[in-house]
Amino acid sequence: MRWPCALLAVTLPNCVELMMSFDWSKQVVFITGASSGIGHAISLEIGRRGAALGLLARRAEMLEELVAEIERAGGRAVALAADVTDAAAVEAAANRLRERFGRIDMLIANAGIAQSTDAKDLKAAEVAQLININVLGAVNSVTAVVPQMVERKSGHLIAISSLAAYRGLPKSAAYCASKAALSAFFESLRIDLRDSGIAVTIIHPGFIKTPLTAGRQAEMPYLMELEEAAGKILRAIEARKKSYAFPWQLASIVRAGMLFPIALYDKIASRNSFRE
Repeated sequence: MRWPCALLAVTLPNCVELMMSFDWSKQVVFITGASSGIGHAISLEIGRRGAALGLLARRAEMLEELVAEIERAGGRAVALAADVTDAAAVEAAANRLRERFGRIDMLIANAGIAQSTDAKDLKAAEVAQLININVLGAVNSVTAVVPQMVERKSGHLIAISSLAAYRGLPKSAAYCASKAALSAFFESLRIDLRDSGIAVTIIHPGFIKTPLTAGRQAEMPYLMELEEAAGKILRAIEARKKSYAFPWQLASIVRAGMLFPIALYDKIASRNSFRE
């Protein structure tokens, strides 16, 4: 019986070499939320590895600075200033990327915002804005690239979700709901596209040092440096993992929490707010 390389990589060097042979120089990558945080870090690293990049975010000036940085490192990139909540603008950006580089091989749906609000202070408009960016922004991005991927029978969709997708957290109702919706949306896509030649990867990071976590007073367990987190995300993409949660310590705790009785979970979770 022949075992897949993924199961034998620990013991077979040739399998490790195979898994590390991903060629970014052959990829045209569409990244949303590219101007800062995780999006900026993975854009810069992917550009250094030779991929052609379409960088989408609202802040054109920051995108142009990132393009210049990527080009100085020998990479190729185009700035695509647009709001992910505007479906027509996202589709136009995807078309510009295809006109520039011929196709789109990979979508990294990364655009997102966070919100820390106690239930009594929730405002419908603010929740709607978060859902529009975190969920519908990803929907707009997917619909802008999937038809062509299906036609070519090739492609890769990646969602940057969160460990917050697994269960509700204090003062995070809107954020947890958005990430749970994002993960479920991409899981459904994975099932629909399983025989299409299109891979789907859902990334569930823990706490990472980005503008979204800056300024918090609460201790964030297993807080990870941005560069280390970017490396883990790219390795998961290269391996075409269906789902990847990290760091493993926090991911294990979160998964265990899914098995807790509701009363026990509520008691524990209410004592641990990471949004302060």
